[in-house]
Parts: sequence; structure tokens; C-alpha cells
Amino acid sequence: RALARFAQEAEAARVELQKKAQALQEECGYLRRHHQEEVGELLGQIQGSSAAQAQVQAETRDALKCDVTSALREIRAQLEGHAVQSTLQSEEWFRVRLDRLSEAAKVNTDAMRSAQEEITEYRRQLQARTTELETLKSTKDSLERQRSELEDRHQADIASYQEAIQQLDAELRNTKWEMAAQLREYQDLLNVKMALDIEIAAYRKLLEGEECRIGFGPIPFSLPEGLPKIPAVSTH
Repeated sequence: RALARFAQEAEAARVELQKKAQALQEECGYLRRHHQEEVGELLGQIQGSSAAQAQVQAETRDALKCDVTSALREIRAQLEGHAVQSTLQSEEWFRVRLDRLSEAAKVNTDAMRSAQEEITEYRRQLQARTTELETLKSTKDSLERQRSELEDRHQADIASYQEAIQQLDAELRNTKWEMAAQLREYQDLLNVKMALDIEIAAYRKLLEGEECRIGFGPIPFSLPEGLPKIPAVSTH
């Protein structure tokens, strides 16, 4: 955002400098036209002075026929002095005006050169900022791609972990069911063993009582062959 704001400010400054340069060019054109108009006026004044001189000479020649030589000499001297003075004044005025216009043109030229240099500098800075902005944009796009790839990879890992967890849960449930079934089977076996123990104890008592009654010793008793031996169950 800061780079975008800087680019907008640089563009606004560039437009402003272009407006200033255009205004200076228009001012130079105006000064040039005004200078040409003033030079034209000076030339017109000089030409008008020449026409006035011719008219005065003609009137003097007609009026002073009797003393033509002296009158012409006097009038010529006056007109020449006036013409020389007018020419000198015109030349001085023109020179001063030309110097002022030249100085103004020089100042405007310097201002235009400075404006052009400033515009060039702003363009260089704008180009540098644009290049930097493009680099940052490329870096941002690369980071976005990496983030997207990491998210996809993590999603795949999470899905794999969830599947493994579900499998473990299923195996755990199956194991619990198997353990419960084994416990029930073991409990049934214990119940059978206890019943057999009780029945064996009852038979032993009967046999012992019968032995005592008929006078024989204790008859050894063993389980039938092939029947698994059942460990004694504690009554505690």
C-alpha cells in the first residue's frame, strides 16, 4: 500500500511538473510573440519617422524657394539630429528590451531545464519503485504458492492421520469386543470349573463315606484321560 501511495504521489508530481513545463513553454511563446510585436512597432515608428522627414522636406522646399540651399541645410541638420536621436533612443530601448527578454528567456530555459531534470528524476524513482513493486509482487505470489502447497500437504497429512486414527479406533473396538468375548468365555469356563469342583468334591465325600462304611482305604480318584486339569479357584 505504501508503494502504491508513493507511485500515485510520484505520478501526481510528474503531471504537475508537466503542467509547469507547458505553462513555461506557453509563457516563452507569449514573450516571443510580444517581442515580435514590439519590434514591429519599432520598425513602424522608424518607417513613420522616415515618411515624416520626407513630408517636411517637401513642404520646406515648396515654402522656402528663395532660400532653398540654407533652408534645406538647416532642415536636413534638424531632421538628421532628430533621426539620429530617435534611432539611438530606439536602439537603446530595443537593446534593453532585448536584454530583458533574453534574461527572461534564459530564466525560463533554466526553469524548463530544471523541470525536465526533476521530471527525469521522478521518472527514474517511479521506475525504481515500479521495479521494486514488481519484485515484491513476485515474492508475494511465490509465498502464496508455497503457502497453498503447504496447506495442501498438511490437508493430505491430516486426512492420512484421520484415516489412521479411524483404523486404530476400529481395531481398538474389535480388540475390546474380542476381549469381552474372551472374558465371557473365561467366565463361563470358571463357572464350569467351579461346578466340576463342587461335583468332584461331592463325589469324593460320597466315596470316602462309602469306604468308611465298608472298611476299605481311600480309593484314588483321577480325572478321565484327555480332560484338561483345571486349577483350583481361590475362594478369597
